[in-house]
Amino acid sequence: MAKKIVILNGSPRKNGNTASLTAAFKRGAEEAGHTVTEFFPAHMKINGCLGCWKGGKDAAHPCVQRDDMEKIYPLYKEADIVVLASPLYYWFISGFLKNTFDRLFAIAEADPNYENPKKLTALIMAAEGDEFQESEFWYDHLERHIGWKSIGKILCGYVAQPGDTKGKPELVEAYNLGKSIK
Repeated sequence: MAKKIVILNGSPRKNGNTASLTAAFKRGAEEAGHTVTEFFPAHMKINGCLGCWKGGKDAAHPCVQRDDMEKIYPLYKEADIVVLASPLYYWFISGFLKNTFDRLFAIAEADPNYENPKKLTALIMAAEGDEFQESEFWYDHLERHIGWKSIGKILCGYVAQPGDTKGKPELVEAYNLGKSIK
């Protein structure tokens, strides 16, 4: 059965190393018959979460703020799989991705128990070095806390400049991860 997949790409570079990894994943997933939509929050108008606890009251507008999250919310709600993609910034995901993910709490606020919709998930990251431990710690705890199930992680180190992923085995791993989705 075809899956709906949303990629939240926290890189400001639409043609950078993170994007090359998500492109390989997307190609594999689409070849396997799935629908993939990729968002680049760095190129969208997404405000920070206000912590107001007023979201979830209006299905058409889950958050009280009106910005580009309204493009993400409907596809996120319908998605079977959410891919969190980011370059490594100071041992963590980018602020663009973290800000976007924080705003998804408005969807949880629609549930009486503040539960997030259950999803499959993957983590895709690129970094100048190879110290992904803090991001993996966050991702693993996030997954357990909100009840998601990881289908895999693609962590590509030692890529600094756009194009550095060329020839890296993680490109094949990303493609295979997308292609393996049933």
